[in-house]
Amino acid sequence: MPDVNLQHIDKIYDGGVQAVYDFNLDVADGEFIVLVGPSGCGKSTTLRMVAGLEDITNGKLIIDGKDCTRLPPKDRDIAMVFQNYALYGHMTIYENMAFSLTLRKENKEVIHRKVMAAAEILDLKSQLNKKPKQLSGGQRQRVAMGRAIVRNPKVFLFDEPLSNLDAKLRGSMRREILLLHKKLNATMMYVTHDQTEALTLADRIVCMSMGHVQQIGKPIELYERPANTFVATFIGLPPMNMFEGKVEKGDFKCELFNYPLNEKQKEILKDYEGKEVVLGVRPENIVREGPVKLAITNNENLGMNTLVHGKIGGTKIVVCKFAEWCNYVEGDEINIGFDPAMTHFFEKPEGDMPGKAIR
Repeated sequence: MPDVNLQHIDKIYDGGVQAVYDFNLDVADGEFIVLVGPSGCGKSTTLRMVAGLEDITNGKLIIDGKDCTRLPPKDRDIAMVFQNYALYGHMTIYENMAFSLTLRKENKEVIHRKVMAAAEILDLKSQLNKKPKQLSGGQRQRVAMGRAIVRNPKVFLFDEPLSNLDAKLRGSMRREILLLHKKLNATMMYVTHDQTEALTLADRIVCMSMGHVQQIGKPIELYERPANTFVATFIGLPPMNMFEGKVEKGDFKCELFNYPLNEKQKEILKDYEGKEVVLGVRPENIVREGPVKLAITNNENLGMNTLVHGKIGGTKIVVCKFAEWCNYVEGDEINIGFDPAMTHFFEKPEGDMPGKAIR
């Protein structure tokens, strides 16, 4: 499998609307890359530029050392799996999987060998004589993947392939895609708006917002060391709690509470005395002791964990995640604090620009 290199890629549509800005990414041989972000962030547009379904306005696309910037899709040796399965209803599953090879007029024995090998990988051998309407949504998506596998492409592209499936089926299909990647050792680029898919599937995540890359890194890096306030609040479920305030005389002070800084935090924030900053803490890093009073609004038991929702000062909504079953009711009050080893500080966002992490 090849490397894929995207160099200073821009996408500007007619009328001057820019969807992607200066996108740079090197995808290693056999790597699983996930592009994640909200709707309209440019992730699918980027994938479609790699596929050749959208023209690249500026920049270069290199696949396996070959400049593919202006090549038509058929000459790029890629395979794409879409959100819509796009199967031919009048054909059997076998015929659907064999279709691209039949168009190429490959030898029938070669076609049969490739289809059967793909069906074995995807557990579809018993379904090959059926029509798509006789299959479940998960099986149809496996057929779409099988159609890509038989082509033995240089790069696999997935554009939100699980978004039409129910929650339980999405979970099982995530596992199947991960196993498929390990079996094929294939170079894969995968687009999703679901950060759970990104965290569970990716070797590296590309987090995007408003056409810009916000951070590229391993899932644990984006989770534990977000580059800015956007990544901090987008990655993680529930999202990180954020508090705006100022650094004053060794404390973080906001309208709702004062948070004493430890020596390490003081060192990190030494250049921000008197300046506005944002304190971030993930729900699981809130502890049930400390100087902050939280008025409970509701309690969500999730088995081994409980999401506790509440307000500080009657206005600021906060979500806590406690590693046990809790039975709070509306109107209860508890004292909370923040694990000092797991707090984050960011510069204050300006307009649409997220605030950068303060390290």
